[in-house]
Amino acid sequence: MKTHNFSAGPCILPGQVFEEASKALLDFDNLGLSVIEISHRSKNFVAVMEEAVALVKELLNVPDTHEVIFLQGGASLQFAMVAYNYLTETGKAQYLDTGAWASKALKEAKGLGTAEAIASSKEANYNFIPKGYSIDPSADYFHCTSNNTIYGTQMKSFPETDVPVICDMSSDIFSRPVDVSKFDLIYAGAQKNLGPAGATLVIVRKDSLGKSGRYIPTMLKYTTHIEKESMFNTPPVFSVYVSMLTLRWLKEMGGVEAIAARNQAKADLLYGEIDRNPLFVGTAATEDRSNMNACFLLNDEAHKEAFDALWKEAKINGINGHRSVGGYRASMYNAMDLDSVQALVDCMKELEKQYA
Repeated sequence: MKTHNFSAGPCILPGQVFEEASKALLDFDNLGLSVIEISHRSKNFVAVMEEAVALVKELLNVPDTHEVIFLQGGASLQFAMVAYNYLTETGKAQYLDTGAWASKALKEAKGLGTAEAIASSKEANYNFIPKGYSIDPSADYFHCTSNNTIYGTQMKSFPETDVPVICDMSSDIFSRPVDVSKFDLIYAGAQKNLGPAGATLVIVRKDSLGKSGRYIPTMLKYTTHIEKESMFNTPPVFSVYVSMLTLRWLKEMGGVEAIAARNQAKADLLYGEIDRNPLFVGTAATEDRSNMNACFLLNDEAHKEAFDALWKEAKINGINGHRSVGGYRASMYNAMDLDSVQALVDCMKELEKQYA
């Protein structure tokens, strides 16, 4: 019986990717060596890195004004790198506070200089995306988080501004089309839609760099990694390799546009049941619901034991909500099939038969 993995991350990846990666752990490129023991300077791994970068550029239509690099440290390191590279000593940064990770990004920027939240949904437990805010045209940059895994909200559009826009897309990159040219920098931890934890994707407008006027540690300079083609230090070889395989799979599936339609069908199925079923209620504002992370509650906690028994029997995994929200969270990243969502919906319908 299939296990349906709704974990928020590290997350589900395509079965064929797991198969290919497992073979490469034993013998990569018929070298008689594992992919994790070959030199990252070898032509075999350089080819992997080059293909991964090329696929990112192809799938997201990255313009020539931007460069693609693979780094380490997850989104958490990017919180500091962004500030080092873009926040001037006399300027200010503006942040949209939409959840725990956006708040942490703001904290890192405040440690280096002037940074402020220009809008926040914190008082409503981050259950919506703030709108109607104004970005100061003199700001060094505007930072936002496109999808909030804990609270199940997602930005459906991005502000039009002449201020550099920087976005943390860790949990929804490659899930839908995005106009990369509108952003000066996009960063994303791999462990949602791209690959295993360990690699961090960065897409950066090259002419936006070198303007902060501050000392930047060599390892934290984006120009360092651009110049060394993501090879300034030993890269996370296995994570990059699996990311490349996942990008190949995404291309085979029809690219980002095709996967967006697939993701919408999954979201429509689950949110449709949440809204229809009298035993459940969604936690995020309807217009801001995430297609990646659906958060919902039981209307009556007396049904929790029965519902938990149903989804466990159906071999559903990773569905408990984050402690900040409670209830349940179904993460439906790119590799999840519609039948897994249907399995969850069937459990919800069965609970309704028993108690509604």
